[in-house]
Amino acid sequence: MSEPSILVIYAHPAPQRSPVNRRLVEEARAVPGVRVQDLYELYPDFDIDGETEHALLAAAHLVVFLHPFRWYGMPSMLKEWMEVVLQPGWAYGKGECALRGKGYWLVTTTGSGPEAYRPGGLHGRPFADFLAPFEQTAALCGMDWIEPLVMHGAARADAAAIDAHAAEFRRRLAGYAGMALAAATPYLGEA
Repeated sequence: MSEPSILVIYAHPAPQRSPVNRRLVEEARAVPGVRVQDLYELYPDFDIDGETEHALLAAAHLVVFLHPFRWYGMPSMLKEWMEVVLQPGWAYGKGECALRGKGYWLVTTTGSGPEAYRPGGLHGRPFADFLAPFEQTAALCGMDWIEPLVMHGAARADAAAIDAHAAEFRRRLAGYAGMALAAATPYLGEA
């Protein structure tokens, strides 16, 4: 039986400018059973290896999409990744689909504070209103939607806020890894 795994799909076009996202990637890499796919590092020419990505997704129990929230959506590399990797007949459609029953967890950061995501705020509506494409992707692929972990105002976050957010991310990630391990370990009865 293969080891339970969590696949973190990380897409940040300018990680040097994001202490929050860099810290979250460090935390993810420190949790046993977690693999981080840094898309901008792996595919600087946007030539994504769909077969490799399929194999990693097939082995994962939980897929974490870690990226900044840019222009009300995902970075362009992640959009390209979805175009290449989430093919009909493999990721969704009739019959057995490779992603069905896997968890889909969005972990994202915004530059604007939470006050910007309300009527009358800079973005004019609640943040949840912008999540429909992500939720629908999970639904189309038969994945289980997990409530997103969002850090608003990441560009202005101080060290204490970053530490607290990173600790919460690692706690939840380790918890999901532990649940996957428990589910994959056969019960052998009492000794």
